[in-house]
Amino acid sequence: MTVTPQQAQLFAQTFEQMVQNISRAISGKENVIRLALTCLLSDGHLLLEDYPGTGKTSLAKALANTVQGKGTRIQFTPDLLPSDVTGVQIYDQQRGVFRFHPGPIFGSIVLADEINRASPKTQSALLEVMEEGRITVDGETHPVGSPFMVIATQNPIEQAGTYRLPEAQLDRFLMKTSIGYPDHNATVALLADAATRDRSATVPAAIAAAAVSQLTALADQVHVDPAVLSYVSRIAEASRAHPAVRLGVSVRGCLAYVRCVKTWALAQGRAHVVPDDVQELAHPVLGHRILLHPEAQFDGATVEKVVDSLFADVEPPVRRGV
Repeated sequence: MTVTPQQAQLFAQTFEQMVQNISRAISGKENVIRLALTCLLSDGHLLLEDYPGTGKTSLAKALANTVQGKGTRIQFTPDLLPSDVTGVQIYDQQRGVFRFHPGPIFGSIVLADEINRASPKTQSALLEVMEEGRITVDGETHPVGSPFMVIATQNPIEQAGTYRLPEAQLDRFLMKTSIGYPDHNATVALLADAATRDRSATVPAAIAAAAVSQLTALADQVHVDPAVLSYVSRIAEASRAHPAVRLGVSVRGCLAYVRCVKTWALAQGRAHVVPDDVQELAHPVLGHRILLHPEAQFDGATVEKVVDSLFADVEPPVRRGV
């Protein structure tokens, strides 16, 4: 099954409608919104590392409203327990049985606020649900439903009392990015509308929740030429062989990369992926999957520089007949 030009255009129009809808709450940040929607429609999760007050919560709430989904928020703290996230079995005295009470992880868009402030044990409660869309409590499995997306946040400044996310958990995030501060004009517009306390609450629904699965299924059908697949593989292999890199891009990272570029291409009205799609998503998809040697960091190496060098060294596929 292949995506028709009509389906590609309809997907692109729907995607753009969703972007503009979320922009009512997050002004001047269309690229970040596109990345978040690409994560959602690629069955992935997003990690936001940014300063307080940049709109991370508003983005999550606006995204939930846009897809008519249930938005939940978990404030991660050192005393948070895994059962506070997943839910717990409570004994029903009247019926004489244990009944499962679902936790806040049962939502469409789940905001895991300051995820690195919780203990590794509590962080690990997210591993199964982020990978398989279900949680297991006392041997009983509970699916969280669809759509489902975790938007986790980290504060890059305050590191006291935090627990660094392990590589296994970082790899489960499809992308990592930041929102950043708005530009001057966007800031002035926000200040002029200071009477609106919660801009995300004014965001209406753009599509039904059930339509998200349909859009995801359509993105899965986007054509990727074997030469582009080879390009992704060669980039991953180069990341593992780079002298500054201790841990390169995994096979799971490559699979995530391909899912992302399919959605990204279809959002632009194309039923096929081009090398530019791979390059445009390089930093948000690969950045958090590359771990540098401490010596290389001491010498001034950064993940951003390494990713740029990978694409400078690995030749992209050339279009046939050109």
